[in-house]
Amino acid sequence: MSYACFEVTIDDQIAHIVLSRPQKRNAMNADFWRELPEIVRDIDDNSKARIIVLSAQGPVFSSGIDLSMFAKIGGDGNKNAPDYGARLYDDIRALQDSFTALEQCRIPVIACVQGAALGGAVDLITACDMRYGTADSYVSIYEINVGMTADVGTFPRILNHLPEGLVRELAYTGRRMEAEECERRGLYNAIYESHEEMMSAVLDIARNIASKPPMAVYGCKRVITYSRDHSTADTLDNIALWNMSMLLPAEMQEAITAKAQKRLGKYAELPKRAK
Repeated sequence: MSYACFEVTIDDQIAHIVLSRPQKRNAMNADFWRELPEIVRDIDDNSKARIIVLSAQGPVFSSGIDLSMFAKIGGDGNKNAPDYGARLYDDIRALQDSFTALEQCRIPVIACVQGAALGGAVDLITACDMRYGTADSYVSIYEINVGMTADVGTFPRILNHLPEGLVRELAYTGRRMEAEECERRGLYNAIYESHEEMMSAVLDIARNIASKPPMAVYGCKRVITYSRDHSTADTLDNIALWNMSMLLPAEMQEAITAKAQKRLGKYAELPKRAK
């Protein structure tokens, strides 16, 4: 299937979703917000891959929300309409859902950032499981510079990666946080000198993850996210319930045997989601 904002390939159990509007700095227009969750949910629901790699064409990862969106959010844009506030709320929630799809899918998602990740692009990468960047990349919670409060997911997610005081500084100033600081502060897992080096390294990581038992990877993602949002006591109970329900002894035995025989394991794919 072809998309207006993305190129999608699936190879060796790795789904590669590429932002493909470099001439527009990969700005997030209406098609972007509709297509991204559609792509992610199709891959996940139909068990088409074991991991997603998200990258971009051109010198800029994404300049954030396309300015054309501001005329469409809130219905017809008539701020004096009595239902404008309700329409705006619904539209913002729909945009938030586009990135929540990344967090809720059963397989890991890796973001690869080159150049700038501005505004909505920060919301996007913080919804991913891991982030890698090029040495020339940077992020900016840019919304303050256009009189907005970031509203599509940056704040509840970036606080899981960065100290509160730093997040407040970035949000209040809109300043650039360069790649070295992103890595040092923990937002990036690693940085690379070039886009080519980054993609080569990330695809190696993706192949490694894709070689693991899919249900166990799903369990890790689910429990890590649950742990982030709940107490230790609740999470301990949750992982016990998860393994009680989902642990696959045959997969464990295959993993042990494959390691001993120095071969890739032969695992069952995640079941397709019921419609």
